[in-house]
Amino acid sequence: MRVFDRTLIIAVLLFGSSILTAESFTAMASSASLNYVSKPASDAASQVGSPVKYPVELYPEIDAYEEGMLDVGDGHKLAYDDVSGNPTGIPAVFLHGGPGGGVSPRSRRFFDPKKYKIVIFDQRGSGKSSPNASDDLEGSLVGNNTPELVADIDKLRRHLKIDKWGVVLGGSWGSTLALAYAQAYPNDMKALILRGVFLFGNDEVDYLFTNGGTYGQSPAAWESYCKYIEDSSDDWEREKKNLLGAYWERLNSGDLSVRNAAASAFVGYELSISKTYIDSAFIEECLATPSLLIPFAVMEVQYMRNNGFMHRGQLLENVDKISHLKVAICHGRADYVCQPQAAWRLYKALQKEGCKDVNLEIVAGAGHSDSEPGLV
Repeated sequence: MRVFDRTLIIAVLLFGSSILTAESFTAMASSASLNYVSKPASDAASQVGSPVKYPVELYPEIDAYEEGMLDVGDGHKLAYDDVSGNPTGIPAVFLHGGPGGGVSPRSRRFFDPKKYKIVIFDQRGSGKSSPNASDDLEGSLVGNNTPELVADIDKLRRHLKIDKWGVVLGGSWGSTLALAYAQAYPNDMKALILRGVFLFGNDEVDYLFTNGGTYGQSPAAWESYCKYIEDSSDDWEREKKNLLGAYWERLNSGDLSVRNAAASAFVGYELSISKTYIDSAFIEECLATPSLLIPFAVMEVQYMRNNGFMHRGQLLENVDKISHLKVAICHGRADYVCQPQAAWRLYKALQKEGCKDVNLEIVAGAGHSDSEPGLV
């Protein structure tokens, strides 16, 4: 397998297959703020220094043969970064994580280029799409919600003159969006592949960002996440009851240093629990450019504060709409970002609705990121 540059690997750790360009890192680099980032667990197993080899390698690198910008309304132009693979192959689309992440050339490599016509694109406010949150935060949030992102996928399908997706692949937030899209357009695809399922249940959001559910496995990471708000608060008794609201306030501060500090604390927390084996050097390098990471932190907090812009229980409630599809689910046993119970609940719900072709694989030893061995 090709060894990726550290910039790409860091982006993959944080956003699945998203990417922050090397040029952006160079242009916006600053000293990392590690004040509220917990120390990783020891690498006694030597998996950071000598990581286990992937049991399955990604497909070879390929070049795109088509790319463009699609006006989807609300001032947004969607960058379908590329169409690649077999022009007459099975149409496949990749939905990146975040929200607010983006795609990279690595995203193509999950698909066999001889078999699939591969489409990857940046969702509203991210990557090459315009406006990008790093340039125009206010503009990037206009119309940035799940129903609009779902509609964007349909607009892109029609723009590319694709009758029906053969495969829709999404991980983490991408799995959420894939399910929402499938339930809105159930006849426009044949199969779903989901990794690191997140259903936006209240318990999932609370576990990750509100009530300290991650404390059980990562107590230092959770305490650091809370400590930043406590140390920067004028009313800790009030703000500790609404940590997402407290982060939202700071991420939208008019003071750049406050925004940077909040982004570093928030993103540092997620990086600290995203992989089975954490390399502290990756965290430090990632947080060296908090001004670039602010948009990602802002979008994630915005979606979490608003229940993913869906009604409570929506994705499980509507599984009957997708029971005719082929659904493959993989989830890391050691995923501390998106709990395995979400994948299990989805699997059982699909079975109950009579889905005849649903498969769930819980991968031992794997964490959340799609760079984890066993999840490829």
